Amino acid sequence: MKTFSLSWKYLWAKPLSLLLNVVLYGLGMGIVIFLILAQEQLSGNITNNSKSIDLVVGAKGSPMQLILSSIYHVDYPTGNIALKDAEKLTINRFVKTAVPLALGDAYKGVRIVGTTSKYVEIYNAEIETGELWKHEMEVCLGAFAAEKLNLSVGDEFVGQHGLADGGYEHDEHSKFRVVGILAPTGRVIDQLIHANIEAVWAVHQLEENHEETEQTDSVTGVNFSQLIPSVNLHSVDSLREITSLLIGYRSPMGAMQLPRYVNQKTNMQAASPAFEMARLLTIVGVGVEVFEVFAYIILAVALLSVLISIYSALKDRKYDLAVMRALGASKSTLFRSIVMEGMMVAFIGTVIGLCFGHLMIELVGFYMGSGSSFSGAIFSNKEVLVAVLGLMSGAVVAMIPAYELYKDDVSKTLTAD
Repeated sequence: MKTFSLSWKYLWAKPLSLLLNVVLYGLGMGIVIFLILAQEQLSGNITNNSKSIDLVVGAKGSPMQLILSSIYHVDYPTGNIALKDAEKLTINRFVKTAVPLALGDAYKGVRIVGTTSKYVEIYNAEIETGELWKHEMEVCLGAFAAEKLNLSVGDEFVGQHGLADGGYEHDEHSKFRVVGILAPTGRVIDQLIHANIEAVWAVHQLEENHEETEQTDSVTGVNFSQLIPSVNLHSVDSLREITSLLIGYRSPMGAMQLPRYVNQKTNMQAASPAFEMARLLTIVGVGVEVFEVFAYIILAVALLSVLISIYSALKDRKYDLAVMRALGASKSTLFRSIVMEGMMVAFIGTVIGLCFGHLMIELVGFYMGSGSSFSGAIFSNKEVLVAVLGLMSGAVVAMIPAYELYKDDVSKTLTAD
């Protein structure tokens, strides 16, 4: 306890030096913690949102763009695909589940997704208020979407063309009515407005009567009630399209056969969420590594500052320490005292770094809105390792001047002018 008290008093003898050291140390540690939390939470969010979706089928183009637009809703679609082509794919022996998506509209920046109730089942979402949509122009809001738009059951609104805020509004007769709000899931479904696909078609004036282009089921050989059960079509308009299809495999063989079949034998493309997101994380990882190097440089500078600070302090109090030795203080006691100074600086800096790192990730989540998966309340096991290494680094750096003190000749110090 005396050793701790002695070290603490010596540290506070130079408060500005102490402040500089702990701020530098805390800044470097904070950036490391922030990068760990951001990387883990981003990776977890990507995995969580693509769970139960093995393949995305859509128009040809960029596979990454198809995944980002159809699963994460952060990009524009590659185009549309014919409903009849998507319907034929659902009878493939490797397909267990197929959920259609129709994109193209938004309301105040929140995307309107035309789909079926199976989309809600993918994310294990439950109704919090009201009910799921059943009829045309009925919508069900995700928890974050309802909060952001300040809408409740019974409210009506008019969608806007395009997937970003600022598009032109559709006609007044194309009003959507809110019939339900989903409970929060922490997944992308919280940030969307959900409707049936017929509503998307109706808003874009695809409910016209095309008697001249009708093709019956007996002609096409396709069961059009399988993909979109709510569509009662004895005859199907060849203009009907959807944006993409979210597919779940029936067996592991599907991963080997189905993507190749779609890409080579159809006018559509198939993209694997697991593969594309792994590629994205690799790209993001390069930027993260740059920031990590920057953080470690700051930590190295902080440790060097601690080393210089302790060396300088020892020169100033070299005579005092020699007197303590003459009065009975052992070499080991003074050695522990110096090492403890380094550990104290490292401990304070580590605490500041942990707080700073969690505060930064919380601010990122706050800036992105309540629908964001980033949270400062989530802790990582890697933080414990980083904190331990931080404390050990402080101790190791302090051992260098402590060793110099340990081998110092007391008599020479006391007799020197």
